[in-house]
Amino acid sequence: MTIPHMNHAILKNSKNKVSNTVSSTQDQNAVRKQPDEVIDNGEPLPKKLKMPQAGFSMASNKADNQEYAQAAVGQVASMELKPASDMDPTAVSAASAASMSNEVLKPETPLGPIIIGKNTSNGIFYGPSFTKRESLNARMFLKYYGAHEFLDTYLPEELNSLYVYYLIKLLGFEVKDQALISNINSIVHTSTPEHIQDSENTVSATNVEDPLAKKQTVRLIKDLQRAINKVLCTRLRLSNFFTIDHFIQKLHTAKRILVLTGAGVSTSLGIPDFRSSEGFYSKIRHLGLDDPQDVFNYNIFMHDPSVFYNIANMVLPPENIYSPLHSFIKMLQTKGKLLRNYTQNIDNLESYAGINADKLVQCHGSFATATCVTCHWNLPGERIFNKIRNLELPLCPYCYKKRREYFPEGYNSTSKPNKINGTAMQDSALAKPSYILNSYGVLKPDITFFGEALPNKFHKSIRQDILECDLLICIGTSLKVAPVSEIVNMIPAHVPQVLINRDPVKHAEFDLSLLGYCDDIAAMVAQGCGWAIPHKKWNDLKTKKFDCQEKDKGVYVITSDEHPGNL
Repeated sequence: MTIPHMNHAILKNSKNKVSNTVSSTQDQNAVRKQPDEVIDNGEPLPKKLKMPQAGFSMASNKADNQEYAQAAVGQVASMELKPASDMDPTAVSAASAASMSNEVLKPETPLGPIIIGKNTSNGIFYGPSFTKRESLNARMFLKYYGAHEFLDTYLPEELNSLYVYYLIKLLGFEVKDQALISNINSIVHTSTPEHIQDSENTVSATNVEDPLAKKQTVRLIKDLQRAINKVLCTRLRLSNFFTIDHFIQKLHTAKRILVLTGAGVSTSLGIPDFRSSEGFYSKIRHLGLDDPQDVFNYNIFMHDPSVFYNIANMVLPPENIYSPLHSFIKMLQTKGKLLRNYTQNIDNLESYAGINADKLVQCHGSFATATCVTCHWNLPGERIFNKIRNLELPLCPYCYKKRREYFPEGYNSTSKPNKINGTAMQDSALAKPSYILNSYGVLKPDITFFGEALPNKFHKSIRQDILECDLLICIGTSLKVAPVSEIVNMIPAHVPQVLINRDPVKHAEFDLSLLGYCDDIAAMVAQGCGWAIPHKKWNDLKTKKFDCQEKDKGVYVITSDEHPGNL
């Protein structure tokens, strides 16, 4: 079943206004979330939106099909698209308003809509190709003017489903439905708009019957909706900030730098990260867990704390050490430039480096303190470190006696109670009330497990900080765990964003990405600024030579003799 061309005039007559502000639902008790769902292009996607049906039926005649397609595309233009975020909507609205008023973000207006032609002699369609600059400008146009104006500008008055396909490609996305792609490739050749206009026997594809089946058109419309949603939920790169010199200049003038750190800032100290090929999760796959992240699952901990405590010694941080990168952040604090350091790390090394408590937000908690899950008695974390190293359950002294009644054998073991000494625990387990969990009286480090609420300090600080910061530096993080990963999308779009990491982060739009070892890059930047990092290794680092290779606009690979590359 095919459908005729669509009348695009519905977009101009739409009664609903498009919201040009990315809004979100505030959750005062936002929890640490597993990595977001992954869409076809491998990037995290905001929560799914249901495609508005508006009473449409899968009609069999062409007139009804045309009405369906027209209304569906119109609703893509008029609906309010929202990201899945746990941030304050007031903060987001203010940030978006500030961003959109900045003239540096204003895009160029295209000369005309997308051009698709059809050769009348062989029936082949000719579609356009797009440069990176054209795709970036289209994204900027969408964010600046909204979905209604974007569709009205880039689509002709009369259109078919091929225009929807090329609009998705213009925004920088790919359709992954192989049957659909195969069908399109069999009837469409890529050409330039000038070739389409000048070629003999080629007419505008707006005046011909739609070459795709209705179900394929519906799939394209849904993919376009997702692409628009994705663009509206993420920032775009600045056109005037993309070199290391730009970064160094900004460091000198910035007064409120927001630093977001992850596990990569501690790997030079022998502390493994979590998600790399040699990271913590890869090392515990032999335990047979459905998901290695289950060791940090709060519900699992409450029912069986041995899952965590059998491996906790592997993530127990060393004490009173810190890396040159930590000292780089301390240097920003000393110079009065650090607004806040939001860290996803649980090792508490920022405190050892001298970062003040009022400048530090430990988004996922830390080993600095521990709390009884039953009576909530709190104590310094180092008091349970020996228990962790010996693979023993650290128990609350106030709940100890009662726990021993419930678990008379193996009450302080990391093994499951019903597996201690063969069947010795089974009888006692039967006498235990059903509501008493195996975690009764167990001391838990104040790490924010998946499923637990983030610390109140995170919520109190982030709403104001995202509006005040004048530079964002993300260091040693893959940005895969919400809601912390959403911070990059909350910052006003005119504020420069810099990534310092071993690997690129493809689902975020950093203006400058410096790829290499964090300590090396911190030393290179400090050298460029003429600053001294307050770390014992600085005497060696201050004369170290670095090689910077530009891989793409705004993307540099930093190597040294000690770390020669292949990142």
